[in-house]
Amino acid sequence: MRAGWVTIALWLLLALATPPAQAGGVCVPSPGPDSYAARVAAIACQENALWFQAFIDSDGRLASTTVAEAENSRLSDGSTQAWRRVADYWKGSGLLWQMSSFAGAAECGYSPAADPEQMRAANASCRAFLIDNPWSAVFVSYVMNRAGVPNFRASASHIDYVRDAYLHPDSSPYTFADPDTTAPAPGDLLCFVRASSTTFGHAGLKAFLDRDAGALNMHCDIAASIDGGKLYLVGGNVLQGVTLRELNLNSSGLLWALPRRAAGAADCRPGHAQGCSFNRQDWAALLKLKTMTPTTPAPNLAPPRNCCEVCSLPIPEGMQRCPARPAATPAPGG
Repeated sequence: MRAGWVTIALWLLLALATPPAQAGGVCVPSPGPDSYAARVAAIACQENALWFQAFIDSDGRLASTTVAEAENSRLSDGSTQAWRRVADYWKGSGLLWQMSSFAGAAECGYSPAADPEQMRAANASCRAFLIDNPWSAVFVSYVMNRAGVPNFRASASHIDYVRDAYLHPDSSPYTFADPDTTAPAPGDLLCFVRASSTTFGHAGLKAFLDRDAGALNMHCDIAASIDGGKLYLVGGNVLQGVTLRELNLNSSGLLWALPRRAAGAADCRPGHAQGCSFNRQDWAALLKLKTMTPTTPAPNLAPPRNCCEVCSLPIPEGMQRCPARPAATPAPGG
């Protein structure tokens, strides 16, 4: 009997000593040759890691979140303020200039080296701009731009590149597909329609694109990895951060029991927990990334360093300046 209790005690100690699985462990760059799909997935995973691996599980529950879009709080690299990273997405996507008539947009382009008094006012205006203007499509455009995906229709509205994939399949890097009949892969985009009064589905979205050139509120996540029968997607401006989402796949690699918003579905409110799922959406399109050979050098995908190269003064507690990077070795004949 004593031996049995010892065995149980040892098992409990081992269980307590084993760290819980983290969502970020499944969102890692896959080994293999350079490709646009691998680049897109790696950049998306890296950004989610920077936001402390914010995570929605397969039941649609927000399992982890640490910082929000307009906070001064620093991301996991220990140096980047959350709001400045969102401003980076606007700038890195090439879309900030399109917002020049919006209050605070110009201030988001200011250099941190500007006059301190001027920067205080600019920072407040920029942060208000970041709160007031959705940036989920900006995040997708930033990832595509950084990955060098050719001919991507960068936009602050998801409908623009969804429409481009549907109407211009020859030139778009993506093809428009049905998420119920097409298996997703890293680098793809899974999209839903936000219209609260209407449920579109795949057929309804196609009909809309055939008849209407106007706006439509949508959201797209980037397929980042597949692991253990799960699809992991990364989306920007998902609950005010860069958030990983988990969805189920069947043995054929197709999305399985994809939670769908339907007319008359239960609202999320106290006493109606069955309606509370961030994964229950009007999923309407899977954009498949075409297989293309990269024509540009791979971007630097080294993880952020836990130090600052351009440090604010005074340097935050626990932060230090990064050591100098080694000089690049010139290429032969360069």
